[in-house]
Amino acid sequence: MTAARTTPFPPSTVLGYPRIGPRRELKRALESYWEGRSTVLELRETGARLREQAWRRLASLGLGALPSNTFSLYDQVLDAAVMLDAVPGRYRGGSAEDTYFAMARGTAGVAPLRMTKWFDTNYHYIVPEVGPDTAFAFTAGGKAVSEVREARALGLDTRPVLLGPVTFLLLSQAAPGAPAGFVPLDRLADVLEVYERVLAELAAEGVGWVQLDEPALVADRSPAELLAVRVAYERLGAPAGRPALLVASYFGGLGEALPVLAATGVEAIGLDLVHGAPADGPGLEVLAAKTVVAGVVSGREVWRTCPARALAALVALRARAGQVVVSTSCSLLHVPYDVELESGLDPRLRERLAFADQKVAEVVELAGLLAGAPPGGPLPRVPAPVTPAGEPPDGQGRGERRERGPYAVRAAAQAGHLRLPPLATTTIGSFPQTGALRAARAALAAGELEEPAYEERVRAEIERVIGLQERLGLDVLVHGEPERNDMVQYFAEHLEGFAVTRHGWVQSYGSRCTRPPILHGEVGRPAPITVRWARYAQSLTVKPVKGMLTGPVTIVAWSFVRDDLPLRDVVFQVADAVRAEVGDLEAAGISIIQVDEPALRELMPLRRESQDAYLRWAVAAYRHATSGAGDRTQIHTHLCYSDAEQILAAVDGLDADVTSIESARSHARILGEPAVAGFARGLGPGVYDIHSPRVPSAGEVEEALRTAVRALPSGQVWVNPDCGLKTRTYEQVEAALATMVQAARRVRSELGW
Repeated sequence: MTAARTTPFPPSTVLGYPRIGPRRELKRALESYWEGRSTVLELRETGARLREQAWRRLASLGLGALPSNTFSLYDQVLDAAVMLDAVPGRYRGGSAEDTYFAMARGTAGVAPLRMTKWFDTNYHYIVPEVGPDTAFAFTAGGKAVSEVREARALGLDTRPVLLGPVTFLLLSQAAPGAPAGFVPLDRLADVLEVYERVLAELAAEGVGWVQLDEPALVADRSPAELLAVRVAYERLGAPAGRPALLVASYFGGLGEALPVLAATGVEAIGLDLVHGAPADGPGLEVLAAKTVVAGVVSGREVWRTCPARALAALVALRARAGQVVVSTSCSLLHVPYDVELESGLDPRLRERLAFADQKVAEVVELAGLLAGAPPGGPLPRVPAPVTPAGEPPDGQGRGERRERGPYAVRAAAQAGHLRLPPLATTTIGSFPQTGALRAARAALAAGELEEPAYEERVRAEIERVIGLQERLGLDVLVHGEPERNDMVQYFAEHLEGFAVTRHGWVQSYGSRCTRPPILHGEVGRPAPITVRWARYAQSLTVKPVKGMLTGPVTIVAWSFVRDDLPLRDVVFQVADAVRAEVGDLEAAGISIIQVDEPALRELMPLRRESQDAYLRWAVAAYRHATSGAGDRTQIHTHLCYSDAEQILAAVDGLDADVTSIESARSHARILGEPAVAGFARGLGPGVYDIHSPRVPSAGEVEEALRTAVRALPSGQVWVNPDCGLKTRTYEQVEAALATMVQAARRVRSELGW
């Protein structure tokens, strides 16, 4: 017997909403709490205010069904681990908040859990650890039911959102010490027992609907994994009196998982009709008895929805489903709050944009149009959205093409020119962005500080960073990037075809937020961007200073990108600009140029059938951007927090002379990959997790280096942190880098160098 359906699903909803606050209130509250400047009670009060504001805003926009339990103090996957009590013993012992943040950020004596990208987005999630002995447990009065009660006290009914059990286990990793062959999905039955109790508690609270997010089902899934889907939702759909269940998918089509889900007792299935299969495509007949939550408004892009196209999809779907609910394709977590805050944008661009609040309004409007469209009758006339004028460029990469010399030839030329020691030490690029620097940048933007005074502060910071690195004894230096607000936004501010926002913040992880630029036109580079500061930094030292660039794939991946051109063509336009910058840096005497591509894995399609084609053109774009450099110029690249071990062949194909890669946070997983042994170029597996405030011990760093030397010829190993140092303090950075340099010297000595 399944749950009684007393009322149908309301006609409109969204799968989630931003949670950092329109003015980044959550970021400030978190950092204040972590620094000891506020109490846990104040942190909780900030969370409660943000939840109330979100629910009231959604209700005021006319949304039919409000989601709850989408707010998080750090990450929704971490929240699911806490709900299941999947907390490794090394983090237990303090308050609930202490335990939670220890898993996310670590403590002085314990490293945090691994972190990686949420599917093909720039959001990062905390990776749970699950082992054969993980003692899953239900705790009454948890976060999901507490938020239901909180909303009801405001006079609002909500639909709790939980990470689905199959996705939770597929995203988890085997706990340390788990036997060979164990996978977290082996624990499905035990996890389902907790989910059953959570659903029963919500039913007792009078909750009518619960949303279970299963985005992992839009990727390729094995027969065993599809069987797990069937087992999970047959079991969760069986109890009498439970809430009705919406299983939401997003970031693509369900494919072979759709008929499996449709055959279970769940009442509703959420489909991403923006990035998945069309509403009139084959296979949707299985939805005849289901409510379909139709994601026709993109939750990831910022362009206005074409109402005629969306309405046609909704009408086509209505003919094949029991009920159609209008929704977003995914949570609105991935877009900013409100485009009306962006008074500085060109009005012609702004009228083409829709941020979270505008997307909610689109959902509500489409629900009204669908209700007014009679079955089988003509569609109501709706105005088309504003589109860009002019002919799109070919975007094929217009600069001169040539290949660099073979790696062995380049390596010899670089060794003679740079004369670096084995286990050369360096950093990834950025140094701490102090409050004084941020204040100076804000004052410049507000017209309260003159350009010469601002530049003097930048020069002073570069001098400080170069002096610190020389004092610590690093071999290859960086200028610290004090002039940059963000590794993508800075370039967008200096390239044609981009616009930047003032309040368009999006959460990346925890308290870390970014403002993705809007790439709306043809890309051009009117003048050199980084040469001036790189040349100045190099004038301060005889050691090599890296020129620091962001690669074309990452610039595009971390922007909101125009939708009137194939993505490949847009990336090649950016590659032209990066290529020109590489040439100018080399001409200015910069001998090492780093072109970062941390988004190379992130942008890869989730389905295997499309991955090879993507990697071919992505690698080609990077090589186009860098192949103008001479053999004596050493090209570096950097990847982080993105399961790069899955694309090592493509990383090799980039043909960079040195690749630095996140490894400390993931406990050197990548060094266990067989392909690493055949990696022929320089590789710097990170030895310092910069996304945690803890400073690693000398023993940790030395062991990380020994592990790297065992996996690679020692002459290929570089020594570096996992990522840039922007988010850390100088006190943390100086201690960690001193440890790193000393560890490199000790391991060199052990090896007889």
